[in-house]
Amino acid sequence: MTDKHATDRAEDEPVEETAQPDSSEAIVSTDQVADLQRERDDYYDRWLRKTAEFDNYRKRIERERREHASQAISDLLLELLLVVDDFDLAVSVETSDAGYRKGVELIHAKLNDLLRRHGVRPIEAIGKAFDPNVHQAVVQEASTEHREGEVIDELRRGYMIGDRLLRPAMVKVAKA
Repeated sequence: MTDKHATDRAEDEPVEETAQPDSSEAIVSTDQVADLQRERDDYYDRWLRKTAEFDNYRKRIERERREHASQAISDLLLELLLVVDDFDLAVSVETSDAGYRKGVELIHAKLNDLLRRHGVRPIEAIGKAFDPNVHQAVVQEASTEHREGEVIDELRRGYMIGDRLLRPAMVKVAKA
């Protein structure tokens, strides 16, 4: 009976067959794997390119933002220089009212201090050789006391901000 039960059980249980892939299925699988690897590499390459593009975009936007901020500061300082010019004229005028003069001088000093703190410095022009990079010649005057091309008068003061020209000096230049 033991033998009979063993054969009955063997007949009732499904027989597992190990499927052997034929050679055409193996080739297709290898081709599919190669295609998937190429596709993966393509996606990875695209991802790297898009990451680099985004990084460049971010850097460009940051650079443009700094340039816009710098330009806005320069524009504001140029307008402020017009006020400084008026105070330069006010300080040069002789007046009998000492209190008024002292007030104008204090405001003028504060404006100049504000400009200095922001890296704005005046261009020294009188007695220097004319430099078209920092001077704007508006008048030429014949002079035997000065050398050719020497700045003999400053009509409007020029300013630099750091190493950059903010406003050229309007000058009178000597000619032979």
